[in-house]
Amino acid sequence: MNAVLLAVVVMLILALSRVHVVLALFIGALVGGLSAGMGLDATMVAFQEGLSGGAKIALSYAMLGAFAMAVASSGLPKMLAEWLIAKIGAEGESTKKSAVAVTKWGMLAGILAMAIMSQNLIPVHIAFIPLIIPPLLTVFNRLNLDRRMVTSVITFGLVTTYMWVPVGFGSIFLNEILLGNIEKAGLDVSGINIMATMGIPALGMIAGLLIAVLFSYRKPRSYADLPIAESSQQSNAGSDEPVSKYRVIVALVAIVATFLVQIVMNSLETEADPLLIGALTGLAIFMLTGAVRWKEADDVFTAGMKMMALIGFIMISAQGFASVMTESGQVEPLVTATAEMFAGNKAAAAFAMLLVGLIVTMGIGSSFSTLPIISIIYVPLCLSLGFSPMATVAIVGTAGALGDAGSPASDSTLGPTMGLNADGQHDHIRDSVIPTFLHFNLPLLASGWIAAMVL
Repeated sequence: MNAVLLAVVVMLILALSRVHVVLALFIGALVGGLSAGMGLDATMVAFQEGLSGGAKIALSYAMLGAFAMAVASSGLPKMLAEWLIAKIGAEGESTKKSAVAVTKWGMLAGILAMAIMSQNLIPVHIAFIPLIIPPLLTVFNRLNLDRRMVTSVITFGLVTTYMWVPVGFGSIFLNEILLGNIEKAGLDVSGINIMATMGIPALGMIAGLLIAVLFSYRKPRSYADLPIAESSQQSNAGSDEPVSKYRVIVALVAIVATFLVQIVMNSLETEADPLLIGALTGLAIFMLTGAVRWKEADDVFTAGMKMMALIGFIMISAQGFASVMTESGQVEPLVTATAEMFAGNKAAAAFAMLLVGLIVTMGIGSSFSTLPIISIIYVPLCLSLGFSPMATVAIVGTAGALGDAGSPASDSTLGPTMGLNADGQHDHIRDSVIPTFLHFNLPLLASGWIAAMVL
């Protein structure tokens, strides 16, 4: 069995068996490296070298968690939650079904809009999640809202936007990486309308979202009202202390400043991490204005970093896993062997190419990293089989996007988990990974294959 395939299968089986994701990634990488003939030393060295790539991401998320707790300490999230709860009625009072429905669908629509805008209009990626979602958990609980539905909404916005709309991160994925690598592989893409080409795969994502929201997770699900984070000092978000208007204003200014810094840095295409600099900017505003008291700062920062610790460790381990897979040299043979196996059958070859893209991205955790690997092989194969330029772009683009939703190591699943598990009641594998895999990868696989056949 191919080493990459074996590593991904081992990692997924262990994760589904409730082995911690970090340990599953490490064991999967070890199995993959050894089966590829790298030896223990070379496998460990590759894994360790990959860890450094995830350290910067983990630090950025830790600082973002600290910033999120600083926002919580201002009382702004408490005001938002109380306002929403007031709309659906206090506990013990009769609540109109219409008010509950308006609040529920209004929140979901707002979260979906933020997820979409985070990829293009305000390209902050998943930075909005720890700021918006944890304060709303009490409201979700009051509505008995299944958090798997919220996960599906967020992941849909994060993935579908960049794989379909060529603005912001979508411009990077579609124009620079997808079309850029396809052109390097020898196909003229000058006349291709990328939105029309990726439209059919995007319809698969839309179908998956509708199934998740309207059928799979529409039934009520009960959660306990647990504290979001523990600290020795109770913040305004969890106490009876009146909310300070001054601290709320500072929080709003800090949030706007954090997002603006990231937008400007993204537009400048600097090598510095916009997420890290943005979070530091927000924290500096809180500290310099006194909105976060110096005596409380250590507790606020520690609580925020604890909230993000799991995500950080998974990110670091995922980079190590990806490094071993790359160093094994087994990715290209997997792609080539699968493509050659079905070289005489267009329908089977298209399905096989999409399936391999799913496997590779599930292991690496990044669609952006998968495309350069597969495009150099897929493009010549598609041309030899007689696929049109639009069909070729659809196959390569869909193969790259497959697996982003549903991967234990992807931002698209880690992001929702980091917000929805703030009170410890949302399991990363069973409540984020499995739901998004079933509702997005399967429809995307089908719609990508249809696009390959009809374009």
